[in-house]
Amino acid sequence: MSVLEVIKKLPAAFNAADAADVECVLQFNTSTPAYATIKGGACSVNEGSAAAADVTLTIEDEDFIALMKGELNGMTAFMTGKLQIEGDLMLAQRVTGFFDTSKLG
Repeated sequence: MSVLEVIKKLPAAFNAADAADVECVLQFNTSTPAYATIKGGACSVNEGSAAAADVTLTIEDEDFIALMKGELNGMTAFMTGKLQIEGDLMLAQRVTGFFDTSKLG
């Protein structure tokens, strides 16, 4: 499964209850840049770069897939240099919790 296929599954895996108070733009810099917009209890995904992202995650494709499936710990990825974060670090820590990882397989 490609990284873009996983990113496109994010709206279907979105946990609205876990992100009820959140309005943000998440930029994913992988081999195919894309971004997710969380607003009004919904999630949408677009290819490309967001005009203004709240947090930007730069990561290799395989590592992003492992991170979103819960196979790679975000803190470990960050501390080992596999994941670079720009923007709101507190929001970045919550990103994987916004999605049901079982729906990304």
